[in-house]
Amino acid sequence: MGSVQFHSDLSAAATPFPHFWEHTIGSDYAPMALRADCQAQLRRCHDELGFRHVRFHGLLSDDMGTLIIHREQPLYSFFNVDQIWDFLLTIGMKPFIELSLMPQALASGNKTVFRYRGNVTPPKDYAAWATLIGKLAKHWVERYGIEEVRTWFFEVWNEPNLHHFWTGTQEDYFKLYRYAVEAIKAVDPHLRVGGPATAQNEWVPEFLEFCEQNHLPADFVSTHHYPTDVVAGTALGEETDETVEQLAKASRSILRKWTQEVHQQARGRPVYYTEWNTSSNPRDPLHDEPYAAAFVTKSVIEASGLVEGYSFWTFSDLFAENYFPSVPFHGGFGLLNLHGIAKPTYRAYELLHRLGTQQLPVAGVHATVDAWVVRGPARVTVLLTNHALPRHPLQTQRVHVQLTAAPQPQAAYVERIDDDHANAKRLWQEMGEPNYLSAKQVEQLQEASKLVKESHPWKYEAQSMHLDIELPPQSVAAITVEFAPVQ
Repeated sequence: MGSVQFHSDLSAAATPFPHFWEHTIGSDYAPMALRADCQAQLRRCHDELGFRHVRFHGLLSDDMGTLIIHREQPLYSFFNVDQIWDFLLTIGMKPFIELSLMPQALASGNKTVFRYRGNVTPPKDYAAWATLIGKLAKHWVERYGIEEVRTWFFEVWNEPNLHHFWTGTQEDYFKLYRYAVEAIKAVDPHLRVGGPATAQNEWVPEFLEFCEQNHLPADFVSTHHYPTDVVAGTALGEETDETVEQLAKASRSILRKWTQEVHQQARGRPVYYTEWNTSSNPRDPLHDEPYAAAFVTKSVIEASGLVEGYSFWTFSDLFAENYFPSVPFHGGFGLLNLHGIAKPTYRAYELLHRLGTQQLPVAGVHATVDAWVVRGPARVTVLLTNHALPRHPLQTQRVHVQLTAAPQPQAAYVERIDDDHANAKRLWQEMGEPNYLSAKQVEQLQEASKLVKESHPWKYEAQSMHLDIELPPQSVAAITVEFAPVQ
């Protein structure tokens, strides 16, 4: 067992710590948002985790009925889209609008993606594409009011740098963006439009250069990344063994490195990551395990100060891109499984949501353990992870944290995520990995998924507080210290 020490001066100047990761959360394609179970899970994520916007694929796809050809005439129907937006607004959320996929009525070809066969070809008539986008924006302004729609985001397409999602060239995408942004800004110049919505952090300099040369607005930069991007061609996910191999080739804090590069490339514009996760594999067992919670916690905090939004992909395993699963823990992208049972990643976001908004400096460096101290009203939280990528060295660590200039503490408690805590998958495995759950099993797994507050010992002398804890591999621990309120 190794050991590590950290120190934080509670009287030191703090850095603002806005909850940028709560700006947006990802979802499956848009028709899923009409399901009652999907809506119930999204409401829970908003209420318990604080997510404010949601992003879907396929808003323009034929399954939504947004535009079809009827008797050789275009027929526009925004009813289904409105049903989704109406629901979001009733629960206190807003859309982060991904303008995709191509309605068959406008498509120049038949290339599709996923089980629902979303068309990924450029429009055969860009003016007709602009008409559709303009009609949508105008309709939403009329229905919801200009002040409301100005708080939304319009993102043009999804991952056009990948042939899976866009059969055109980069030049074709830039043309698509041009027609879309001009149509939206014609409705109201204050509506927010951005791109390039690429995978693997690509095309950002080229996109902004195109916009500036052609005097086109780009109100924000959006892109995506996954640590498995270190191996080319993995954006749609690979088999489990290959995923581990990809992650093993990644370097520690690789997402922070890429985010820093995009932040610099954005030329002062706000950056929104509209997809990321621990891997791009839609059937990755690590998604369901404490490994993912440690990775998520570390990656989120390391993005602080670099982005305005960091949208995890996705909030739920109710997700039908390839087929609709039935196995409760099948390695899906979601924070919640099919039954709404919280995975360790969900609990990581719960811990992050409870953090204050002032981050204090921490002294101490370790190869696998990271520590952050975040201050809130009458409390500080020491957030710890012990994490390494697959096949990298990792062992249990004994951690000592000293907090100086500390007022007299009233209480301290710890909440853990690891193999033995907030880990419903482990109980499911002990049940024999049933494909279908009874109501009693769901209840038992819900209970096993919960964070548990346990009193944590401390030593206090001369305004110095000492905390000790053991961190097993791939773990998260949050030690919250409560002080008497300042009178």
